[in-house]
Amino acid sequence: MPVLRWIRRNLIVIAGLLTLAYMILPNIVVMVFSFNKPNGRFNYAWQQFSLDAWKDPCGVADLCGSLSLSLQIAFWATLGATALGTAVAFALVRYRFRARGAISSLIFLPMAMPEVVMAASLLTLFLNMGAQLGFWTVLIAHIMFCLSFVVTAVKARVMSMDPRLEEAARDLYAGPVQTFVRVTLPIAAPGIAAGALLAFALSFDDFIITNFNAGSTVTFPMFVWGSAQRGTPVQINVIGTAMFVIAVLMVLVGQLIASRRKSNARN
Repeated sequence: MPVLRWIRRNLIVIAGLLTLAYMILPNIVVMVFSFNKPNGRFNYAWQQFSLDAWKDPCGVADLCGSLSLSLQIAFWATLGATALGTAVAFALVRYRFRARGAISSLIFLPMAMPEVVMAASLLTLFLNMGAQLGFWTVLIAHIMFCLSFVVTAVKARVMSMDPRLEEAARDLYAGPVQTFVRVTLPIAAPGIAAGALLAFALSFDDFIITNFNAGSTVTFPMFVWGSAQRGTPVQINVIGTAMFVIAVLMVLVGQLIASRRKSNARN
């Protein structure tokens, strides 16, 4: 039958589109319910269309404060994890030293073990050190958690780099710093950017590690979890929708820049 033949020819595309729809469906629900005006405290059933939540996204007490705190932690955790992860990735790829294989394996442990194990271990460490739980303990925990993901992204990029380009730069009398800044760093930049974006998303979205090590500090995921027990404000959906739209726009801009670079290179 023509229909069956068409399905067989496009089976991979159909499966990909269904998977994409499955992944995007929760975001669509969040977007729709950001325009809802519930009668009670819980925003789980559609009542009527309203823009009240969009006009006053900080109308709920402590919501924007927790959001600002999450953004600050995610920003500094991204900087720390990206700087350390990039250095570790270059060291693992470019240099030969003792225990290199063991260190490379240990780097991936945070990615393999359950988050609750790492969260409890970090809490034990902080308590034994006598550290006061709060902003700094959360930041340190997020850097340690995101480090493995940055190393993975940057390491894959560094391994694919052609060392002859750096050798050519040195043959043209470029110093080590100039070679790194003008040759190595631009080539590794996509991997570094990918690791940084991944670290930011993981840090901003993290709940388990934060909940163990935050003390009285309340981040946005913790605020959402606490609000869900008393009632879910519509403003939470507004913030979620805004973050989703910003992420999509960043991806589209990145794709546009990459396509322009490819077209310019061809010309």
